[in-house]
Formats: sequence, C-alpha cells, structure tokens
Amino acid sequence: MLNILGMIILIIILFIIILLYLGVRITFIYDKTGPKFQGCLKILILRKIKVYSVHIPDEDEDKKEDEDREHERHDVKKILELAKPCFGYFKDFLESFTKCIHVARLENHLIFGLDSYVDTAKYIGYIWSLMIILNSSHEKARLSAEPSFNGSVIDVKGDNELDINLLKVIPPAVRLISKKEVRTLIRGIRNG
Repeated sequence: MLNILGMIILIIILFIIILLYLGVRITFIYDKTGPKFQGCLKILILRKIKVYSVHIPDEDEDKKEDEDREHERHDVKKILELAKPCFGYFKDFLESFTKCIHVARLENHLIFGLDSYVDTAKYIGYIWSLMIILNSSHEKARLSAEPSFNGSVIDVKGDNELDINLLKVIPPAVRLISKKEVRTLIRGIRNG
C-alpha cells in the first residue's frame, strides 16, 4: 500500500517538475485602429492547454475603470515612494527573468503619421532604423512600420507569443520577494 502511495506521489512530483520546466506560453494578439483597441491574451500550459483567456475591451472593465481612476490618482505618489528603494532589486529580477523567456513569435506593425509631412518622414526614419536593429537582433522578430500622411495617426497591430520557463523563474522570484522593501511595496499596493 505504501509503495503505491509513494509511486503516486512520485508521479505527481514528476508531472509538476515537467510542467514547470516546459513553462507557460503567453499569446497576445491586438489591434489598435483609431480610438478602438481590441485584443486577446491567452495563457497556455504545455503550450497547448488554455488556462486563462481575456478579451480586451471588456464592457464590465470599462465601467470599473471610470470609478477607479479617481482613486488611483491619489495613491500613485505613495506607491512611487515605496517603490524607490526596490528599483535595484527589480533590475536584478528583470535581468534574470529575460534569461527565462523565449520569444516564439514577435510580429508587430505600426502605422505612424503626424500633421507635418516632414516630421512624419523624419520620425518614421528613426522608427525604421530602430526596427532594423530589433529585427536583426532576433530571428523571430518581424517588426514593420509604414508612414501615414493623412494627419496624426498611431495605429498598431500585433501577434506575439512568449514561452516562459517557470522552473528558472522561481529562484529570482524568491530572491526578489525575500527583500523587505519589496514586501513593503506589495503590502502598500494591496492596501491601497
């Protein structure tokens, strides 16, 4: 009886380790045209099984945002004061976190325009040069931009997939949460 129970526990632990090693896939598809923004965020385990999905915009969220905006304005200053001592810790965490991320797909397109043709041409040149650097630095990156000479326009659409290895994220996350200043910041955010 104990052997069977031990085998079941061992299989569960092995399954959890495999799940943590394979991690999660985050898929974010969005389209912003004019003032309308639509998107879909999905979190998948084992790269196929959907665990969480949210569609943007959500009608219930719009009503909540209007009520919460006034409350958020007063708390931002307090949260920034609590966050100042944590910036170094967050920097270390982000450096470790970027090693745990694998970009499966990064496809984004920007339509950019200003009221002045000259300014549009100047800034689209800067954007293209930045995109050349980003596209050449990563094989999965497909970033593009096009100018619009019909007034002030910033429209974007994209299809992005990131794989996150949770097994590698756990040690930096534990180090981050073990800092007293970070725990104080988390309590400040939760309490408002």
